[in-house]
Amino acid sequence: MASGSGTTDFFVCDFLDALPKDDLASMEHPIFSLATRPDLKILSYIHNKARITIVPSVRGRATIHDKDILIYCISQLMAALNAGRPVVRALRLTAHDLLVATRRETSGDAYRRLCDAFERLAGTRITTNITTGDTEATTGFGLIDSWKIVRKTRDGRMVSVVVTLSEWLFRAVMARSVLTLNRDYFTLRRPMERRLYELARKHCGRQAEWRITVDTLLKKSGSASPRRVFRAMLRDIIAKGNIPDYDLVLEADDVLRVTPKVVVSGAVAGAPLLGSAALDAARALAPGWDVHGLEAEWKAYWVRSGRRPLRAPEAAFLGWVRRRVAG
Repeated sequence: MASGSGTTDFFVCDFLDALPKDDLASMEHPIFSLATRPDLKILSYIHNKARITIVPSVRGRATIHDKDILIYCISQLMAALNAGRPVVRALRLTAHDLLVATRRETSGDAYRRLCDAFERLAGTRITTNITTGDTEATTGFGLIDSWKIVRKTRDGRMVSVVVTLSEWLFRAVMARSVLTLNRDYFTLRRPMERRLYELARKHCGRQAEWRITVDTLLKKSGSASPRRVFRAMLRDIIAKGNIPDYDLVLEADDVLRVTPKVVVSGAVAGAPLLGSAALDAARALAPGWDVHGLEAEWKAYWVRSGRRPLRAPEAAFLGWVRRRVAG
């Protein structure tokens, strides 16, 4: 989207109902702090061939709640790419739309916390060899390159902001290395609940199950808690059952088993069932798109259209995909 100067120096975020998207790398690895107080510790993480060093600013390391800003930006860029619109790393967004999309209150205090989150995202420095897109290099960067308030109200509250994503994150978007999240992710208030959902979404997805030892989960989660405390916290989260889309069971051998719930992200009660062949056909029609996101959109469209009976639901779905891709 061009700015007022006629150049494409920033992208305007104007998709009001974009599906939430998250990048695969930060879902896989513990980049964001789970602490509820300023986290000033340097994190060094090695898992398999991935190496990460994260250095916080004086304001602390970026938190998993700060990540909502990046999820919003990624979601807007992916919606634009799917609609055939050009995108750039600098995004102009409306603070109110961001708060609403990530299910936050819109009080004056919420805008102040948003400023703090931008500061932590810009100040947290990462050195890593994790590949995004087709590029693997050991590089250092901030989660965002910069941010600035471009319009305020009379009382100083931000109205619109321009935020420039890191090249590392922007490459992930351009390579479509993202996954769709359940919108209820934003209702999870406990940092560990969010992290468990990310890991389940990344590793289990729609497979029958995913299993991971508590020791490996502790490492991948990024939690600073001792093992016994982490295990107790895990049991408490499992008992509450707030994680969207997935059931979690801690087995006797200290292995966490994750399975998709009967109602998974994007599912609609009574909606037509689609077989794997239809989803494969949709992938061929929309290469690079999130086919499960398309399925969720189509089922929502079916509900809005009055839930009419379909004699050939898979053909109807594929016809809708063709129209969706064509714009």
